[in-house]
Amino acid sequence: MIVVAGESLIDLVPQHPEDPLGPLTPRLGGGPYNTAVALGRLGARAAFCSRVSTDGFGEALLGGLRAAGVDTSLVQRGPEPTTLAVATLAPDGSAGYGFYADGTADRLFALPPQLPPAATALALGTCSLVLEPGASAYEALLRRESGRGLLTLLDPNIRPPLIPDPDAYRARFRDWLPYVSVLKLSQEDAQWLGGTPEEWLAAGPRAVVLTKGADGLTAYTGDGAEHSVPAERVAVVDTIGAGDTVNAALLHHFSDHTALTSANWPKALRYAARAAALTCTREGAQPPTAEDLRTRP
Repeated sequence: MIVVAGESLIDLVPQHPEDPLGPLTPRLGGGPYNTAVALGRLGARAAFCSRVSTDGFGEALLGGLRAAGVDTSLVQRGPEPTTLAVATLAPDGSAGYGFYADGTADRLFALPPQLPPAATALALGTCSLVLEPGASAYEALLRRESGRGLLTLLDPNIRPPLIPDPDAYRARFRDWLPYVSVLKLSQEDAQWLGGTPEEWLAAGPRAVVLTKGADGLTAYTGDGAEHSVPAERVAVVDTIGAGDTVNAALLHHFSDHTALTSANWPKALRYAARAAALTCTREGAQPPTAEDLRTRP
């Protein structure tokens, strides 16, 4: 079982990106939530570990997980509202976000008991590792489960408007690295955090994966190897959920090919690039299913 821990929220996506006052369409979202849904759609055994509101949006979020076949038994519930993220779309389909997160349910996540014996991997990232008091609980979960030997994936998915003290966050990020098996960063994340793949690898991870949009993906491994694959060329609608789909595809691949060795990375990256490309052809975070990947030319 692959456990994904972190926030779920509602993305408000503009129907007409050129009109800032135009109508907004609500979409189920949040980096960890999208990763869990993508895992379920790809056919992985996945569970979501978070705190979700009992409001209407929260019920819809749980419904989306169940529809994807994701186990929700680790989800905590609370009466506080669901976090909202207002998306802005650039002409190339890339997305930026503004957040309404004060007093929302996912911020009050509490450290759960030890994860089930069936858990083999844990993924974390995005807002959940920034917003207290939940951030400290997620951090404690990472440290505890890494110590038990779970494969761990960290995707910081930096959202600068939510980070009041960038230097403090960067220091905290470095403290996480000894507990991380795979560090996944976008180029923008890497530039914001500072440092190099070699520096991050020296701190603990067995691999660093860098996503570069239309320029593809590169994995740097602890043995000094570097593996790159190109992005698949598609008509991009938007990039919402593409990085989360990469997380899910990598986790799903390594759940079947457990060794994080250089020999396994090219196939894993090609699989992730293909899955992310399909997500980019759809409005909002709509990861592909295993059948989509099998039948796409």
